[in-house]
Amino acid sequence: MSNNKRSRGPCVSEVVGTYWGDEGKGRVISYLSQKGVDLTIRSTGGNNAGHTVYDRTGKKHAFHLLPSGIMNETSKSIIASGVVIDPEVLHQEITELSASISITPQNFVVSDRAHIIMPYHKKLDAIYEQMKGDSKVGTTGRGIGPAYADKVHRNGLRMGDLSLPQNELRAKIEQALRPHNVLLKSMNEETFDVDAMLEYCKTAHENLGQYIDDSQKHINAAINSGQTILIEGAQALELDIDHGNYPYVTSSSPNASSTAGAAGIGPIFITDVIGAMKAYCSRVGEGPFPTEQENEVGDQIREFGHEYGATTGRPRRCGWLDLNILKSGKVINGYTQLCLNHLDTIGKLPEIKVCVGYNYNGEQIDYVPESSELAKCKPIYETFAGNWDTTGCKTYADLPENARKYVEFIEEQVGVPISYIGIGPSNEETIVR
Repeated sequence: MSNNKRSRGPCVSEVVGTYWGDEGKGRVISYLSQKGVDLTIRSTGGNNAGHTVYDRTGKKHAFHLLPSGIMNETSKSIIASGVVIDPEVLHQEITELSASISITPQNFVVSDRAHIIMPYHKKLDAIYEQMKGDSKVGTTGRGIGPAYADKVHRNGLRMGDLSLPQNELRAKIEQALRPHNVLLKSMNEETFDVDAMLEYCKTAHENLGQYIDDSQKHINAAINSGQTILIEGAQALELDIDHGNYPYVTSSSPNASSTAGAAGIGPIFITDVIGAMKAYCSRVGEGPFPTEQENEVGDQIREFGHEYGATTGRPRRCGWLDLNILKSGKVINGYTQLCLNHLDTIGKLPEIKVCVGYNYNGEQIDYVPESSELAKCKPIYETFAGNWDTTGCKTYADLPENARKYVEFIEEQVGVPISYIGIGPSNEETIVR
């Protein structure tokens, strides 16, 4: 292996989720993008993800497809090829945000290779989930899985297809619909009309066509000119289709390597991987959750932390911080830094527990087993004193002693520095170490 290092080159950071999503990725991305980022890229997932960000006036915005970095009008934002796009949702987000932020083809690009979530994908999503019965996954029902399935089956429609001549686009729609209509007809369900889907695509092109371009040429130019790039992850490691709690996972690979790959950027260019986490754990949907607190403590965390989905409004399951998952993610994601959010929230409890390992078949383990085995694991806890108040803290030294002990314990256990600490919802409530 060569020991040569690039003397000059791009600075490419990515922000990924460490647990089951909802860790505050949008917040840290928004914060970092205000610090001189040239290009922000959303590279995986669909509108099953939700990022809550705040603009300069303090107004709250819930993004589902738009990159959070679009709040910085001096930089460029891209939705890359790994994302599946609901055209109606994206158009609505652009329309709503346009009242306060200028969005133009010069500062916003949608990859022509990104796949489209069609209306039939949403119907199929509901049908597939219903057919699982008691084994349901807890999908958002937004058509994400069926859209990714069509992509893998090489039967999907892409954003670039919207610009095709009508006869070519119609042929693609007919081909895409054929297997789905056969299934729907066999189930005595209403089928989808080719002409109606063609009209849907025409409307999507009218609304979004000006933004659709070859995103790779913009990314290549940014890399080759040594720009500062931020890759925005969606969902999180435990929802990864390969490494997460299968089958209770999403349909993409939101680990750090795949997030960069879906953006079209090779690993040699990645300079920083920031893992976003909370000072406790939460998840939405079904699946194992070793430290879940289905009691008053879980209810308190949910209310203190406002743990309701930005996309669905569903109440999140809440529990204690699980360091086994974080340590496992250190290897899979290669964290160089961590962003710890909701330190203020967990400090409202008088006593705080942290999982430092699992009891699995009578033995203590420090890794995360496969889903069915994870459900059998019993957490081993260490306990910390709470009742701290972070109001008005501007530096790490300002934090109460017990809060600092909590932060430093996590760092010691995981072996990754916590560089950013969130003590409130706005960017100004971020302590940078």
